[in-house]
Amino acid sequence: MLDREGFRPNVGIILLNPRNQVFWGKRLRTHSWQFPQGGIKHGESPEQAMYRELHEEVGLRPEHVQIVARTRDWLRYEVPEHFIRKDARGHYRGQKQIWFLLRLLGHDSDLNLRATDHPEFDAWRWNEYWVPLDLVIEFKRGVYEMALTELARYLPRMNNHHNRYLRAGLRAQRHEHEHGLEHGHAPAAGANAHLSEHAAPSAPGESDAFAPK
Repeated sequence: MLDREGFRPNVGIILLNPRNQVFWGKRLRTHSWQFPQGGIKHGESPEQAMYRELHEEVGLRPEHVQIVARTRDWLRYEVPEHFIRKDARGHYRGQKQIWFLLRLLGHDSDLNLRATDHPEFDAWRWNEYWVPLDLVIEFKRGVYEMALTELARYLPRMNNHHNRYLRAGLRAQRHEHEHGLEHGHAPAAGANAHLSEHAAPSAPGESDAFAPK
């Protein structure tokens, strides 16, 4: 289902834990990390699609979360042509997304990356709100920054002072990353990440092909 400009309606999900850390998922058999997201089916509202994707990708039900906020308008990104199926080229341009900020009311144990037969992630962790964008596939980074920036105002006031400086820390990490590459050093991935990483059990027969979602 594409609009007249060739963008597919989609939802993105930023899931907060009680410490205002966000769910950060490693895309299946890749080195890319991202938030849950997925297409809006015909007849679905963005909220209905969000709840469906939430269960399909991380195993959570509506009772496990609270909607804190959503973006006012669609945020768009274009997908490079070499990621688009040949039969869709010339029609499909990318995604237009409504982003939801959710608070987890349940527990870590409620998350399940194998809730369906078609998992999107093979590992996850809790990360500080301003995620390391260098781990996101390049053509999505602008939308991630826009969504995080717009929704940051809805974080609890008690943490606003702290979060104000996380963006400055992100800029510093980018500078260190570029400086390290200039001198032949590889920076550690995910410097802002929570120490624990949760891996899902492997499932046979999964495709290695990247399908932008």
